[in-house]
Amino acid sequence: MITDLNRHLKGWANYFSYGYPRKAYRDMNRYVQKRMQIHLRRRSQRAYRPPEGISLYSHLHKLGLVYL
Repeated sequence: MITDLNRHLKGWANYFSYGYPRKAYRDMNRYVQKRMQIHLRRRSQRAYRPPEGISLYSHLHKLGLVYL
């Protein structure tokens, strides 16, 4: 799922790369991180938490998610 998502994110990055894309990238990163958090919580009957001492941002980065 992350590989498909990365492919779409790179496409969006190419689309928004003209001009000043910083705000668009920041909004997209927030949205993707929030949706991944919701997905990870829903996929299991037990509450999902990233490993102790690791932020959600770095945990998703370790899983291979590309940030814009």
